[in-house]
Amino acid sequence: MDLITLADVEKALPETAARFHAATHEEIEKGWTTDIYFVRTRDLLNYMGLAQTEVTAEIFASREGLFAGSEEVLYLLRNAGVQVWSLPEGEKMAKKEVVMRIKGPYGNFGIFETPILGMLASASGWASAARRCKEAAGERTLLCFGARHLHPAVAPVMERAAVLGGADGCSCILGALLLKRRPSGTVPHAAFLIAGDTVKLARAYNDFVPADEPRIILVDTFKDEAEEALRVARALGEKLFGVRLDTPAERGGVTPELVREVRARLDQGGFKSVQIVVSGGLDPERISLLAEAGADAFGVGSYIARSPAIDMTMDLKEIGDEAVAKRGRIPGITDNPRLVKML
Repeated sequence: MDLITLADVEKALPETAARFHAATHEEIEKGWTTDIYFVRTRDLLNYMGLAQTEVTAEIFASREGLFAGSEEVLYLLRNAGVQVWSLPEGEKMAKKEVVMRIKGPYGNFGIFETPILGMLASASGWASAARRCKEAAGERTLLCFGARHLHPAVAPVMERAAVLGGADGCSCILGALLLKRRPSGTVPHAAFLIAGDTVKLARAYNDFVPADEPRIILVDTFKDEAEEALRVARALGEKLFGVRLDTPAERGGVTPELVREVRARLDQGGFKSVQIVVSGGLDPERISLLAEAGADAFGVGSYIARSPAIDMTMDLKEIGDEAVAKRGRIPGITDNPRLVKML
């Protein structure tokens, strides 16, 4: 494997030019996103003739949650000449549980400790947040709209993890494609503002999109949400699948009372089949309240995207066949029958 050395780092320092700040796939695979001390360790072990020492490393989680991110780790290690055992993605994990075990020459994978832990920590945090939202939503639809809250380089990772955690879809194009799904989403307030009228835009949208695509129309751009919901329902009739409420915080946000009123007005108008989709600053608690009030689907962004990572730690537990551990940890591999051989 063509991994970087300390000499490569020194050579690159004066050559760094203006660019996107995110790492490319090639840079991740070569080791440019690792902490420098892992590069120094590899160079030192090479100098000592110990880089190919056979070791077993274990990774454990700092808190309970939903395990995610292993698909990227396995891809990163695909040519490293190591064996990997892991929890399957989407499995619940307990605090301090060993979620992954790697066995092979330390010089082949030690340099990747930083990205491996980061991949697992971030994805598991996002997946766990999505699971909490899905549990609150129950049988109702949950969509992830979190891409705008993150750097674009990691937004697809987050959206994929959210779907793994239970979201029924996501809006980020690449995030959806990674799961071989179509991205979810209609049009934003900007389209309505440019069109100048909700019903005008709704009619055009109905004519524009494919026949099998659900017609979901925002109804909070210009007028009272209940009034706009009825105007759109009358204009589109049975073709209308749902109305979306995304009332901004400046107007009080989407409240249970608003959902109840819109639901009642639609029912009274003969549009009982029209669903109510809610978005804007949602979390599990608000999802539960709005679901009870009559909301049918939820678009969640910042709660998932800003969810804290679940810290991961990697320890060496065997050198060759000898059980080892740093002080405070128990030497030797940790038995976990839930681990599955992946590589």
